[in-house]
Amino acid sequence: MLIDQQDKSRIDAEIRMMDGVAVLTIRNPPVNAGSHAVRKGLADGLAAAVRNGASGAVIVGDGRCFMAGSDLKEFGKKLEWPELPDVIRLVEDAPFPVVAAMHGVALGGGLELALGCDYRLAAPGTMVGLPEVSLGFVPGAGGTQRLPRLTGLVHGIDLICAARRIPADQAATIGLVDRVVEGDLLAGALAFLAGAARPKRLTMALTPPADDPVAIDAAADKALHRGKGRPNVAEAIRLIRRAAEGDGADALADERAVFQRLRVGEDATALRHLFFSERRAAAVDGLDMGLARAVGSVGVIGGGTMGQGIVRCFLAAGLPVTLVERDRDALARAMSGVRGSLDAALEKGRLTPDEAARRKAAVTGATGYDALSGCDLAIEAVFEDMQVKRDVLGRLERVLAPDAILATNTSYLDIDAMAEGLAHRGRVVGLHFFSPADVMPLLEVVRTDMTDNATLATALKLARKLGKQPVVARVAEGFIGNRIYAAYRRRAELLVLDGANPEQVDRAATAFGFAMGPFAVADMSGLDIAWAMRKRQAPTRDPRARYVTIPDTLCEIGRLGRKTGGGWYDYPQGKPVPSEQVAAVIAKARQAAGVVPVGIDDDAIQRQLLAAIVNEAALLLEQGVAQRPSDVDVTLCNGYGFPRWRGGPLWWAAHQDRAAIRDDQARLADAIGYGFVAGPVDRMLDSIVSEHKG
Repeated sequence: MLIDQQDKSRIDAEIRMMDGVAVLTIRNPPVNAGSHAVRKGLADGLAAAVRNGASGAVIVGDGRCFMAGSDLKEFGKKLEWPELPDVIRLVEDAPFPVVAAMHGVALGGGLELALGCDYRLAAPGTMVGLPEVSLGFVPGAGGTQRLPRLTGLVHGIDLICAARRIPADQAATIGLVDRVVEGDLLAGALAFLAGAARPKRLTMALTPPADDPVAIDAAADKALHRGKGRPNVAEAIRLIRRAAEGDGADALADERAVFQRLRVGEDATALRHLFFSERRAAAVDGLDMGLARAVGSVGVIGGGTMGQGIVRCFLAAGLPVTLVERDRDALARAMSGVRGSLDAALEKGRLTPDEAARRKAAVTGATGYDALSGCDLAIEAVFEDMQVKRDVLGRLERVLAPDAILATNTSYLDIDAMAEGLAHRGRVVGLHFFSPADVMPLLEVVRTDMTDNATLATALKLARKLGKQPVVARVAEGFIGNRIYAAYRRRAELLVLDGANPEQVDRAATAFGFAMGPFAVADMSGLDIAWAMRKRQAPTRDPRARYVTIPDTLCEIGRLGRKTGGGWYDYPQGKPVPSEQVAAVIAKARQAAGVVPVGIDDDAIQRQLLAAIVNEAALLLEQGVAQRPSDVDVTLCNGYGFPRWRGGPLWWAAHQDRAAIRDDQARLADAIGYGFVAGPVDRMLDSIVSEHKG
């Protein structure tokens, strides 16, 4: 026994002998991260098993999973012996077969450890995968070599480069898992060893299953395109191809050298920042999460595009939903839309027949609010109009239980004002989903001045149940994301007014790494959404401020984006192409504003778009709209297509030359002119640098 079984505070690996088999239990709650202490415990346990004359060994995880990966906190430092490859070498050198018995998750270093074992068993539902590429580096303990030797190179490239997690039954189908064990996992592993001769079977001694070279090339091209050509993706592909070349020892050394180099590179450092930031964003300092209430049933008011997406999101989380619409015709259309989307998912193989049937049965429709009386939470997704939303919340308060949550999906409106007149304003919270609601990972949880701690805790717990990345915001125009995006979009429009064209701005944005440019995004989401906001703001707009009329004109002539066949671009074959009509609108707007267009290069466009984001972020942080700078990074990366490998806009800015950032801000002030408000950018960036060093 290496440690006292009752000492749950210890991080280690424990060994016990059961009928001549050494059982090594990984214990590092909550997810058994493969820290140095765990690696050392495994090494000591294997040595003890050899001394005790074990006939075999089983490695299992304590608690809720096998091993959820390595300890990322160690990755910015020098790794201590034994590193994971050292532990795997001990597994391979052991004179007896070693079985990995996996449950919960086996990810990253956890799966690499299992790949180094002679056999791999898994409990039903276990998720396995190698997420390293999504963190800016490559697997470093044999993942690129051992996994393809079991699955073939096509599956290897797909799984590793996409950082995909797959369930145990699928892993068994492609050869990654030897057996899925029903019932007690440890008992099943011991029976597996006792039931037949189990010789040593080193994965590195296997030859990868044959794949068509054309299919391998196609998988590599797809992975490189999907990974936007990032260096770690290219290296992962190169290393996976080496698995078919037979020089195993050299390939492992090559992989480890690449891993060691990339894990301290810019991409990996930025992605680790984002990894930890996403976990911090799901918490509020001082909030007692024990106050969270259970949500067992949900009501959704409004069955339009957003409402249907929210319904699908709750159904996917296993929650029954009551959908309310204003009349029978609207309800029939909404219910048909929800069921149709489930049918489409079934046809594409994304849902099993049983799951599709379960979700259909879990959604009911109604035209009266009384049907919501038993719901623990109701969320409105109606038209973005203050009076309409106030009326909905008032009607909900009259039918829901006193402790049920009243949520709004508003994108811009003042939720404090929306809740005025309610008797229980503490149970009102914003749940701002992003379209499509069942796909986009971000969920802004908007805390009003009156939202109580139990409601906030419940909302955060619910976000996790929905599989969403929550970020907490205070009430402000556009909250965190849309407020920053409005400043970004305004700067993009001014760039067009001053001499750029929409396609050039979009090209510069995507070259930086954005998933889409601002004008392509506007066309996709619809120009009328921002137009409604601008019309609402018009009475308070200072006439001395620069204002770009181009998007208003486009809306006035019916160019609302893809849904009308044209917006900033034309869509003759469904693909965006520059529009002569838009060019004429731009020229007329320049003439009316007295602007003589000048050439603007792509680098200047990029830096000005980023300057607008950084300045607005500094302002909203100063005003307490966001809790911390890293929350801004999480918001922009998860909801607005900011490139994850850059860590978010504020992480990026904090690692730029400070003089260049100041120059960018000065140019931003000149371009916006009257009414520009400078945010405390220097102070914000200093705080980011200080926190990182700490």
